[in-house]
Amino acid sequence: MIPVRGVAGQRIAVLGLGRSGRAAVIALQEGGAEVVVWDDGPDAERRAAELGVALQDLTKPGAFHGVAMLITSPGIPHLYPAPHPAIARAWDEGCPVDNDIGLFFRSLASGEWDDFDQPPRVIAVTGSNGKSTTAALIHHILEHVGRPCQLAGNIGRGVLDIEPPHDGEVIVLELSSYQTELARALTPDVAVFTNLTPDHLDRHGGPGGYFAAKRRLFAEGGPDRAVVGVDEPEGRYLANQLATGPADDRVIRVATAKLSGEGWFVFARKGFLTEWRKGRQVGAIDLRAVSGLPGQHNHQNACAAYAACRTLGLAPRVIEKALHTFPGLPHRSQLIAEIGGVRYVNDSKATNVDSAAQALAAFDRVRWICGGLEKDGGLAALEGATGSVIKAYVIGREAADFAMRLTGVEAEVCTDMATAVARAAAEAAPGEVVLLAPAAASFDQYDNFERRGEDFATQVEKL
Repeated sequence: MIPVRGVAGQRIAVLGLGRSGRAAVIALQEGGAEVVVWDDGPDAERRAAELGVALQDLTKPGAFHGVAMLITSPGIPHLYPAPHPAIARAWDEGCPVDNDIGLFFRSLASGEWDDFDQPPRVIAVTGSNGKSTTAALIHHILEHVGRPCQLAGNIGRGVLDIEPPHDGEVIVLELSSYQTELARALTPDVAVFTNLTPDHLDRHGGPGGYFAAKRRLFAEGGPDRAVVGVDEPEGRYLANQLATGPADDRVIRVATAKLSGEGWFVFARKGFLTEWRKGRQVGAIDLRAVSGLPGQHNHQNACAAYAACRTLGLAPRVIEKALHTFPGLPHRSQLIAEIGGVRYVNDSKATNVDSAAQALAAFDRVRWICGGLEKDGGLAALEGATGSVIKAYVIGREAADFAMRLTGVEAEVCTDMATAVARAAAEAAPGEVVLLAPAAASFDQYDNFERRGEDFATQVEKL
């Protein structure tokens, strides 16, 4: 646990008692704050009692009298589509609003650091797709070489729930747009931007607001190094904003196409990772043999993780060895089984059309399980991305409507996962892949994408 600094004797309010909210309460208490909480969930009173804090309705007039700060959980809207009533009340009564990420960065440093030979460092990863894999891969590489490290944020543990860092330790954070948008302190040593595709547009008021939330990680604190994916215009814009000139190697540009020039580049082309610096090649890795990172989208993740680790001084060959031992993440191009020459792959994390298109591009002959709760923008981005699909098996409450809009693809309405897996398995031939890549959210049938992926794995095990 990292105690929050600078709050001793202050009254702090916490909105939401999910994972980050509970950790924030404990960290604030460790820092000497008096904490009050508000959560309108059915078991809020029990959870507040377990933490030893008072439950106080923060939506009522005067709720923030004597309150120094409101800490809100990332899943609670604070601006679009409409601010939560408690946050609106805090604004009206002049109470600053922050989140656990802001508390983490303002509290990370300690007096003990003065005695460290190497101060701890923070690598923060954001982007639309691949940030979980990239963050986990950086952490895996550091573990592989014996470097002390912790993984937290939107993956693993909450940021305030980790242990205070040791001499020379690296903290790897995965940060969503929900987390970066509101944090009052954002000061990573290395910041990574993977890519940008439309997502969470209702929460950010459109694509501009979504990109602005990601950009704050680079603009607020000024990281020592920035690793920026430049396959999209937003990434190229961000890299240009950060660099003082073409040879500024504080910015490492990452891409899935060849890059050249005076700067520092890491790109993956035709399955090969290449590092280019100061006008010459300084490293190369054949990614085609790395089983835990299939497909071009994972090659992009490998480039970003490689670049981040190079900023720490790790040698290319050391990183290459670690890549070959990376098992991949659950629900992200995860091989569940191979039965009768047919591979069953779980990419339940492909919750938008862009990530689903990337998953489809990783395989040649696909029986595609898709469907669920559609996100803004519909299915238009899938056009031209379904060439590897032999047939689609559609799940979800609106499966029939989803199937009708899959242009150029034979589709069968299955509705539930058990039917989809059984039908795909019955029709699959050796050499084909049964791929769960829904291109939609899970909430019409499951609590989250993890539960959906687990159901897929369960149905495959029954085969």
